[in-house]
Amino acid sequence: MKKRKILITGGTGFIGYHLAKKCLKLNWKVDSISTKLPSIRRKLKKVNYIILDISKKNLFRKLSQDYDYVVNLAGYVDHSKSNQIVKTHFKGCKNLANYFLNTEIKKFVQIGSSIEYGKEKSPQKENNKKFKKTSSVYGSAKLSSTKYLLNLKKKYNFPSVILRLYLIYGPNQDANRIIPITIINSVQNNKFDCSKGKQLRDFLYIDDLINAIIKTLRGRNSVGQIINIGSGKPISIKKLILNICRLAKGGRPQFGKISLRGDEIDKLYPNITKSTKLLNWKPKISLKNGLKKTIKYFKKLK
Repeated sequence: MKKRKILITGGTGFIGYHLAKKCLKLNWKVDSISTKLPSIRRKLKKVNYIILDISKKNLFRKLSQDYDYVVNLAGYVDHSKSNQIVKTHFKGCKNLANYFLNTEIKKFVQIGSSIEYGKEKSPQKENNKKFKKTSSVYGSAKLSSTKYLLNLKKKYNFPSVILRLYLIYGPNQDANRIIPITIINSVQNNKFDCSKGKQLRDFLYIDDLINAIIKTLRGRNSVGQIINIGSGKPISIKKLILNICRLAKGGRPQFGKISLRGDEIDKLYPNITKSTKLLNWKPKISLKNGLKKTIKYFKKLK
C-alpha cells in the first residue's frame, strides 16, 4: 500500500511538531516547511525539513507537488510587525494554495483562529456567509485567507478546509504562553503578577487537536467548511491559574496587578457542535488531566 504523504508548513512549531509526530506513527511520509530548522526539542528523525519562506512564491519551484495532504500552520509570532503578519498569514497562504491548485491533493487544511470572529458573542458559531471585520491585523490576515480558500473551493472545487482553533496547550509549548508561564512560576513557587482573571477562555489539549486534524484529513464531509476546534468548556483565567497552582503545589499569583489590553475580549469560546457532527470528533482529555501531563513535562525541564 502506498504511503500517505503530508506537507506541514510551520512544522517546527508547537502544533506542527505534534502533528508530524502523529503522522510518523501512522507511517506517513512527512515533509515540513519552515524558515529555519527545528530546535533540538522539536526535531524528529524521519521528517524531511525544508527551508522555505511561503510568502515568496518564486521559491516554490524546488517544492514537490506530490502530496496527499497539505496542512498550513505557518505563522509569524511577533504581532507588532504588521507587514510580516500579512505576508505570512495571507500572502503565504495564497501562494501555497495556488501552488497546489491543479494537483491531486485530497485536502488543504488551513489552521485558522478564533480571532477571526472579532467581538462576536460567545459561544461563537461558524457561518460561512457571515464575515465580520476584526480589529487586529492578525485577525484580518487570517480572515482574508479563509475567504480566499472558500472562494477557491467555490470556483475550482479546491479541497480546502478551515479549522478555527481556540487556545491549545500541552508539552513542548513555547514558554511564553499563559499555561507554561503559570506552570513554571508555580513549580518554582514564585510570586507572579496577573490580571483579575475574569476573562473566559477555551483550552484544548494538544492530542485532542491532533486527532481533530487527522479526522479532518481522513474524513469526507469537511471540504469547503469552517470548523471550530476547542473544548467547548470555557473557564475563567483566574480559575485556570488557581487550578495549575493547586496541581503543581506552588505559586503565588497576584491577581489584579496587570491591566487588560484595551481590545481584550471578555468571553471567547466556541460552539463545537459542527466539529462533533462533521468530524465525528470530541475532546477526550479533561483540562485537569491535560494540565497534569503538561506540568509533568515542564517539571522534567528543570
